[in-house]
Amino acid sequence: MDNAGSNKSDPKNDPMGVAFDEARAAAARGEVPVGAAIVKDGRIVASAGNAPRELRDPSAHAELLAIRRACEALDEERLSGCDLYVTLEPCTMCAAAISFARIRRVYFAAYDPKGGAVDNGVRFFQQATCHHAPEVYGGIREGEAGQLLREFFEGRR
Repeated sequence: MDNAGSNKSDPKNDPMGVAFDEARAAAARGEVPVGAAIVKDGRIVASAGNAPRELRDPSAHAELLAIRRACEALDEERLSGCDLYVTLEPCTMCAAAISFARIRRVYFAAYDPKGGAVDNGVRFFQQATCHHAPEVYGGIREGEAGQLLREFFEGRR
């Protein structure tokens, strides 16, 4: 599943590639480079990149924007049967939204020891109070995601 050498993505075949495209676009806008894509029945129904600065909204993480767009595109309040691809391990806020949206699977690239809440931190989906826990697969194209984040933050220093 790791095709880290790919810079251009085919939206029909590479949802993680679309998430990386969104992350790169976010970086170009001065946002932390995180991107997300949501797939249902093998088709990407929504994608987004981080936009808290642009939208002046601390909740405008890539995952939340993609969830909102997917719900609108599918005319549904829940995303049962949908899979989320994201370039960074989701934070607590995004993990809660993923749970409430009833997303089936989460695929993420880089682990986030400082802000992640899936395999790190609060491990949201493992809590007794979690309403719905998706299947989770981490570390997909992790090196590429880590490099994108490092380059972004090195350029800010």
